[in-house]
Amino acid sequence: MIDANLRAALPPAPGEDAYRSLAFADSVATLPGGQWYDLLGTPESAMRWLSSHELRAPDVRLYEVCAARMRTLRDHVRVLFAAHIDGAAPPEAAVTALNDALTSVPTAALLVWDATNGPRRVQAHPTDQAVNHALAVLAADAAQLLTGPDSGRLARCEALPCDRFLVRTHGRRQWCSTRCGDRVRAARARQRKALHT
Repeated sequence: MIDANLRAALPPAPGEDAYRSLAFADSVATLPGGQWYDLLGTPESAMRWLSSHELRAPDVRLYEVCAARMRTLRDHVRVLFAAHIDGAAPPEAAVTALNDALTSVPTAALLVWDATNGPRRVQAHPTDQAVNHALAVLAADAAQLLTGPDSGRLARCEALPCDRFLVRTHGRRQWCSTRCGDRVRAARARQRKALHT
């Protein structure tokens, strides 16, 4: 496993800026050299991930059961993304898990009014339902990616063993980062050189 600092140095996969669910799916990955990371591996790292994606209220503390629920939904989202890319039907359990997350919290934003900020809408949720709220937001985002205009551009990185997902930005490029693209090009160059020697 690699530490979170090295993962933080890796660039986000194309599309993560538009889809938090893509970043959620890519919060675990296998990298070259037998390395891997899991940004939801502990309650502390899961809290950091939620905070960095604006999905955690400052007063919320996560416990292992919450981090485990996040990892479980993430695994289902990864299965759904892979099935979509492969043109296959996903397991019913993955669809059910996403729908359960979608319907686990009220979706209507409440009206709040205070003297400083005036009226605004907020997605209120009690502390004990904060994870439900985050998972519902991520599930809705995943459903949008799977059914929206970018669904045909969802891909997995083709630089094995990397297993990150991305939204293709142009052409046929299907690498999650320049690093993975450079690795593929270097391997192709070595193959061509070996064929000519």
